[in-house]
Amino acid sequence: MIRLTDIYFIREDRKILDNVQLEVRKGEHWVILGRNGSGKTTMLELVNGYEFPSKGKVEVLGNRYGQCDVREVRRKIGYISQSLFEKLNLTDPVWEVVATGEYAFLRFYETIEPKVIEKAIALLQRVGLGHVVDQQLGTLSQGERKKVMLARALMTNPEILILDEPCSGLDLYEREKLLADITELGTEMTVVYVTHHLEEMIPLFTHVALIENGRLVAAGPKKEVLTSDNLLQVFGVPVEIDWFKDRPWIKVL
Repeated sequence: MIRLTDIYFIREDRKILDNVQLEVRKGEHWVILGRNGSGKTTMLELVNGYEFPSKGKVEVLGNRYGQCDVREVRRKIGYISQSLFEKLNLTDPVWEVVATGEYAFLRFYETIEPKVIEKAIALLQRVGLGHVVDQQLGTLSQGERKKVMLARALMTNPEILILDEPCSGLDLYEREKLLADITELGTEMTVVYVTHHLEEMIPLFTHVALIENGRLVAAGPKKEVLTSDNLLQVFGVPVEIDWFKDRPWIKVL
């Protein structure tokens, strides 16, 4: 599904990513875990083809970037990030924001096909937002905005869903509701999830990549990778890990 090989990403003599190797196979769901500024979001930008490595190969769904039409590959990837949300217009109606996902637009400047509008409304209903389809995006709560972005990401029926800290800013109730939606979607597509909070690692996720200062500390099955020693190296804090119903919780020592 995704293969990063010998990836270096350098900006102004700084190695943001340093010799990253990662492969996500069909049937796996990954969490990329690390501190702020560790290189997590840059990895997502490479997978989406919004950035290109200084060195190395990026392959997504059998396509090698630099030898394919990246725009066509992007149509098979659903992407949710705060940076993308900030590019949207808060005065646009919610249904229109979702409908833009069909074409990877940020706004419409032409007539929208009725079938696209119907699809957008159906997806809003699926994520429990059928009652806000005509409201302006800016009137919604943080939790509702995240679900709008989720519905928008699903407009192209993606094979891969990439989420960059989707629970940031949510309270406990809204976080768990969104994580439940993501769990359901995991039966339909590969999920790659970036966070720095272990408690968001729901049972859906099978694998973890730990990144620190642009280098992968460890990557593989979650219970092999999530050790006290690895987490100390990544976060600089001594912790113990408790697993409860296949979900990790940490105790700071």
